[in-house]
Amino acid sequence: MSKKPSRFLRGSRINPIAITGRESVAELMDNSFLAYNAGRLREAARLFTERMLEPDVTVGMSLTGALTPAGVGMSCLIPLMQAGFVDWIVSTGANLYHDAHFALGLSMHQGSPFVDDVVLRKEGVVRIYDILFDYTVLLHTDHFMREISARPEFQRDMTTAEYHYLMGGYVREREGALGLKHRSVLAVAHECGVPIYTSSPGDSSIGMNVAEQALDGGKLRFDVSADVNETAAIVLDGKRRGRSAVLMIGGGSPKNFVLQTEPQIQEVLGIDEKGHDYFLQITDARSDTGGLSGATPGEAVSWGKVDPDQLAHSVVCYVDSTVGLPLVTAYALARRPPRPLKRLYDRRGPMLAALVRAYKKARRTRDQRAAAAGRGE
Repeated sequence: MSKKPSRFLRGSRINPIAITGRESVAELMDNSFLAYNAGRLREAARLFTERMLEPDVTVGMSLTGALTPAGVGMSCLIPLMQAGFVDWIVSTGANLYHDAHFALGLSMHQGSPFVDDVVLRKEGVVRIYDILFDYTVLLHTDHFMREISARPEFQRDMTTAEYHYLMGGYVREREGALGLKHRSVLAVAHECGVPIYTSSPGDSSIGMNVAEQALDGGKLRFDVSADVNETAAIVLDGKRRGRSAVLMIGGGSPKNFVLQTEPQIQEVLGIDEKGHDYFLQITDARSDTGGLSGATPGEAVSWGKVDPDQLAHSVVCYVDSTVGLPLVTAYALARRPPRPLKRLYDRRGPMLAALVRAYKKARRTRDQRAAAAGRGE
């Protein structure tokens, strides 16, 4: 009697085609990324392309780490936004600040991580690992940011999405004046209506320059509470219309800010919800040291951040973001046609109003139940 094959042996056989050098990135990943973190990266690319990019899915992205100085903004983030593959973003302020260098015609250079930093300081050169640039790049960008932020339309309380949208318009104008195009994430997000939030707006050179202006009487203030509610409204709208997905590059505060939208909806506002449908992270952090912000998809379920019924649709790739994101981007652009732009920035008002209505309805229900319990009903 033949033994029945184990259910654990239902996966495809490992039987790759020999690499010829003529493969596309997508073909290489499908045919040769079969195990270990290569296997997870292939799973990530397929999850993103085949499920997260369905028409009814709203895709949020978080960005952590010095990605834009390495050119990832131009190589990956801009094509993803233009293709309608990313609908809203939470980023460190540093990524958005360094993004502006390229739009201003300022240069970043490939270099070595093994140079003498004392010598670099004497020669006015700044280093981000193996990226080198002149110190005046910072001064020129600071001047541009302060000049724009001092304009009348900025002199009020605003969300970080409003600030980045307004700044993106000016960055786009500067690109045009310099004969440049599509070099800035901020400028393309402005064009595509992709709202960009910063979870810690004071923790970057953008926040530092805004703080300097506050000392001189500037009225610009970032409304972080409005950021929390707007991002929750985006997710609630996405869930009411279809599904919600999160693509997290790195960890840190931006990752948590993207994920905390569901606890904000469920735990704090009391609105009936189940969590994000798709969880995809590219990271080199570990959960056992406490360094994997927001931890694993399974742990995120315990917080209500991920829908437990959708946990199978979660992938974590333990790989350098500057390796993983370009490969996933190339795979998605090769395998999926562009989606219509959702232009969520333009819909912030109606989405927030819907969140407020749902919150008030949930609060009335909660108050009625508490009153009934008090009467012993």
